[in-house]
Amino acid sequence: MQHTDWDDLGQPVRDLIQARTGLVLGARTVTGGLNSQLAVVLDTGTGPVFVKGLRTDHPGVVRQHREAMINPYVLPVAPRLRWQAEGAGWNLLAFNYLSGTRHADYAPGSADLTAVVQVLGRLQQIPCPDLPVKRAEQRWAAYLDDEAGDLLEGDTLLHTDFNPLNVLMDAGTAWIIDWAWPTRGAAFIDPACFLLRLMLGGHTAAEAEAWAAQCECWAVAPDKAIDAFALTCARLYAEIADKDPQPWKQRLASAGHDWARHRNVSGLGRRGQWLAG
Repeated sequence: MQHTDWDDLGQPVRDLIQARTGLVLGARTVTGGLNSQLAVVLDTGTGPVFVKGLRTDHPGVVRQHREAMINPYVLPVAPRLRWQAEGAGWNLLAFNYLSGTRHADYAPGSADLTAVVQVLGRLQQIPCPDLPVKRAEQRWAAYLDDEAGDLLEGDTLLHTDFNPLNVLMDAGTAWIIDWAWPTRGAAFIDPACFLLRLMLGGHTAAEAEAWAAQCECWAVAPDKAIDAFALTCARLYAEIADKDPQPWKQRLASAGHDWARHRNVSGLGRRGQWLAG
């Protein structure tokens, strides 16, 4: 998604922001995000603040409402939301800025991987709040075999999108950002989402599973539940890549296929293609 720079914003939205931050002394656009039309670090008299936003007619605004809803509950692993505002044609979120951070490195041998496993563990200690978040068995229902829905049920709060752009490293500590898809479900699902991203980072399926297995919940998850989710991911990403053959979507589909094949599971996709096996 193309980002709008601070200087290109209309004066009404800049006024809306400065009514909450005070006078903006400097601004720089953050280039790494994928889902925001505005992503800027603003220097103010009280320190830097990160502001992200979408135009109010963008369908992704619903994701920002989810992120604002869940933020008070995930502060042990995520930056604090300072405010949410809507006006001048924009929906905006402002967060505490973590200075000196960088995105996590998922390459084999990276020193960041242990910290990501640790933040997964911290996240799984947070009780899932009584909020209208999707349940895992509902969210992935279209890609589950009829008898497999129960295998994803659980009461763990999940993030579900461990793209390295969503993990910030700060002096050896990992922080999870962009809570667009908070979900309630089985605890092993987040490590599974992490391992798929590790495969995109250059790990084999076996190597990626070895990292997922460092999460306590992995050892107690039934093999049939992990198998069912592997096949679900293969079906989901195959369909996504079929509809939109961007290279990164093709790579994600290949990772889903390779993981399902590693677990020796197979089945028909939504469009009848045979997956894994």
